[in-house]
Amino acid sequence: MPSALSGIKVLDLTRVLAGPFCTMILGDLGAEVIKVEAPGGSDETRGWGPPFQQNVSAYYLCANRNKKSMTVNLKSEKGKEIILRLAKKCDVVIHNFKTGTMERLGLGYETLGALNPQLIYCSITGFGETGPYKDLPGYDFIIQAMSGLMSITGERFGPPLKTGVAITDVLTGLYACIGIQAALLAREHTGKGQKMDLSLYDSAVSALVNIAGNFLMSGNIPERLGNRHPNIVPYQTFQTSDGEIAIAVGNDRQFRELCQILGLPQLAADEKFSTNPKRVENRKTLIPILEKVFQTKPSAYWQKACEKQKIPCGPIQNLQAVAADPQLKVREMFIQLDHPVAGEIKLVGSPLKLSQTPVRYEKHPPIPGEHTEEILRELGYSSEEIAQYQQKQVI
Repeated sequence: MPSALSGIKVLDLTRVLAGPFCTMILGDLGAEVIKVEAPGGSDETRGWGPPFQQNVSAYYLCANRNKKSMTVNLKSEKGKEIILRLAKKCDVVIHNFKTGTMERLGLGYETLGALNPQLIYCSITGFGETGPYKDLPGYDFIIQAMSGLMSITGERFGPPLKTGVAITDVLTGLYACIGIQAALLAREHTGKGQKMDLSLYDSAVSALVNIAGNFLMSGNIPERLGNRHPNIVPYQTFQTSDGEIAIAVGNDRQFRELCQILGLPQLAADEKFSTNPKRVENRKTLIPILEKVFQTKPSAYWQKACEKQKIPCGPIQNLQAVAADPQLKVREMFIQLDHPVAGEIKLVGSPLKLSQTPVRYEKHPPIPGEHTEEILRELGYSSEEIAQYQQKQVI
């Protein structure tokens, strides 16, 4: 059975997270992904840790399965020639060099697109290839700070906080994957490729969704609310007698049911709390009443009671609990692969569940240059040329 992207060849000139995350998804879906690094390996995440397993970084492993690896010195003329040959045979080129770097290397869209008019060329930068910030370096942490995400994350009177993962990298990787597949579909109609210009900054701002919508409509600068929701009440964590539980009351019916569970039916009938807009308006009065009752019983009691009445709720799990969750086991969200250096490795699986073209886990995250000779032979290079290139550190 062919995979969804069988026959699509991707030239991956990215490193760290946003680009590799995108190309890993494409690889999971069946694309042939060729990851290019400088001789010896130049993806910084290879050295990010701990933890390491046999000197192989967990960070690198998390975003690089289902790829081949070749090493090429892009600053050498022979190395550039290899990339030009590859680009002629690829459907997609993706890079996350700083703005202007690919052009200085002679590998910009004008050059590669002229060689291969059907090429999808995806550029990922911190701030995009236009505008006053286009030459600034972009890191997820800085983007979270600048985009407004950090300003709304954390407790009201506490400092602004980043999210626990590099979320703008992940979002940009997802947008890149969506855009590449859209461009491939468009090519089916037009026969032509195109350039994509993606930025972490744009992606982060797009993720503000309702928070940005609230500000654009009202002009009110949003404040940090911790685990509370700006538009829905009650929608937050509550302290119980033995921990905390997350409760998400999405409509007035659920609020009435919650009041019954808590032994506070009168609250649902109170005009100050009977509708969600009223609950938002009067949250400072309502929440302390609910908090007092939640503290009287353990989390498991409240979870069982809420589940029975179909009120969304859940425990706050650490990663040990997540890894042991039976739901995730059934969903095959944790996988194992054999790695030639690290041995058996554990990875997070793909959330994409396609009935006719399921994702496949066929290749371990490659070691630097693992497939260089194989790829060069496919391009028509002879054994003598490959040996010369190795000697001259072109590859």
